[in-house]
Amino acid sequence: MPDKSVIPVTMPKWGFAMKEGCVGDWLVTEGEAVEAGSEVLDVETDKIAGAIEVTHSGILRRAVAQSGETLPIGALLGVIAPASVPDSEIDEFVLQFQNDSVREEAAAEDSGPQPESVKTGDVQINLLRLGTGDRTAILLHGFGGDLNNWLFNHPVLAEQHTVYAVDLPGHGSSSKSVGEGNLTSMVAVMRQLLSELKIDQVDLVGHSMGGAIALQLAGTEPGLVQSLVLIASAGLGPEINTGYLKGFTESQSRRELKPHVQQLFNDSSLVTRQMVEDVLKYKRIDGVQQSLQTILDSFIEGEKQSVDLREALERIRIPSLVIWGAEDRIIPADYATAWPDNVEAHVLQNCGHMVHMEGAAAVNRLILDFWSD
Repeated sequence: MPDKSVIPVTMPKWGFAMKEGCVGDWLVTEGEAVEAGSEVLDVETDKIAGAIEVTHSGILRRAVAQSGETLPIGALLGVIAPASVPDSEIDEFVLQFQNDSVREEAAAEDSGPQPESVKTGDVQINLLRLGTGDRTAILLHGFGGDLNNWLFNHPVLAEQHTVYAVDLPGHGSSSKSVGEGNLTSMVAVMRQLLSELKIDQVDLVGHSMGGAIALQLAGTEPGLVQSLVLIASAGLGPEINTGYLKGFTESQSRRELKPHVQQLFNDSSLVTRQMVEDVLKYKRIDGVQQSLQTILDSFIEGEKQSVDLREALERIRIPSLVIWGAEDRIIPADYATAWPDNVEAHVLQNCGHMVHMEGAAAVNRLILDFWSD
């Protein structure tokens, strides 16, 4: 029987709709030592490309999957094990894994958790829950996004917490009515959602507009929010790329929309045709165009952000983590610096506004370390 220290690297499930992925380049070679959290292999889905992180330290003893292969969720990609494990046991492990066509792990992964809907007043909120940890976290996406923006983070963060990824009002599969669409109304919906979920203490993680919502909620409900993670957050300075916001909101075709979506990433090749098609499909849903315009009008004044929450971040005394991509073309990375002692800040190189997708491994490590302090 193979040693228990033999660890499979399998095709992950990024987002509840993913069924398969295309194997890209190996980032390490057979025989090379890897640390837990290291990226070892690129994988591309029909929505976006990402890198697989290993969960255990060891040596890459087998690179089973070949570049260009399209494999289902749960398929064996590689094997991590210490040098002390004989080659014969690695061979046995690979053979047994591949011959077992009905693996319980793959079946469970493939079915996976499904989104649920929670009524908050007149607003229906779509969310996805992962994990069973004692502490609870809420992930809030940015303008024009949805809960799938956290597909590289949600499963990793759920290893320690119970984690809900939320579609904000006007986004994803949540109600398209946003009322006034301002920060106050968004915060009110989130407060009511937490009440409906019977969450009396929460760790908030917010990206861009979601960061402003998280920060405002923490400022108004200090006993409710235990910690804050703000990723390329709105509300921390006046500058913002209004050309992107207006272009994204007004685009009606794939040709118009694609260059705006590409601005979200340092590496624009990450933006697949399917990603653009999915955004365009969302924008064509009844009520979405008006919702986005209403939200945009409430968050922008002229060419600047109308929401200024810098004093709130300086005033609240809960642990706070700020993460930014150095190449952010939407909100300047300069806003990640010069905060009080209760705020830990990191700027990640070679990442844009969607730093939690483009630099997922580093962002996940920063958040998990922050939560464990």
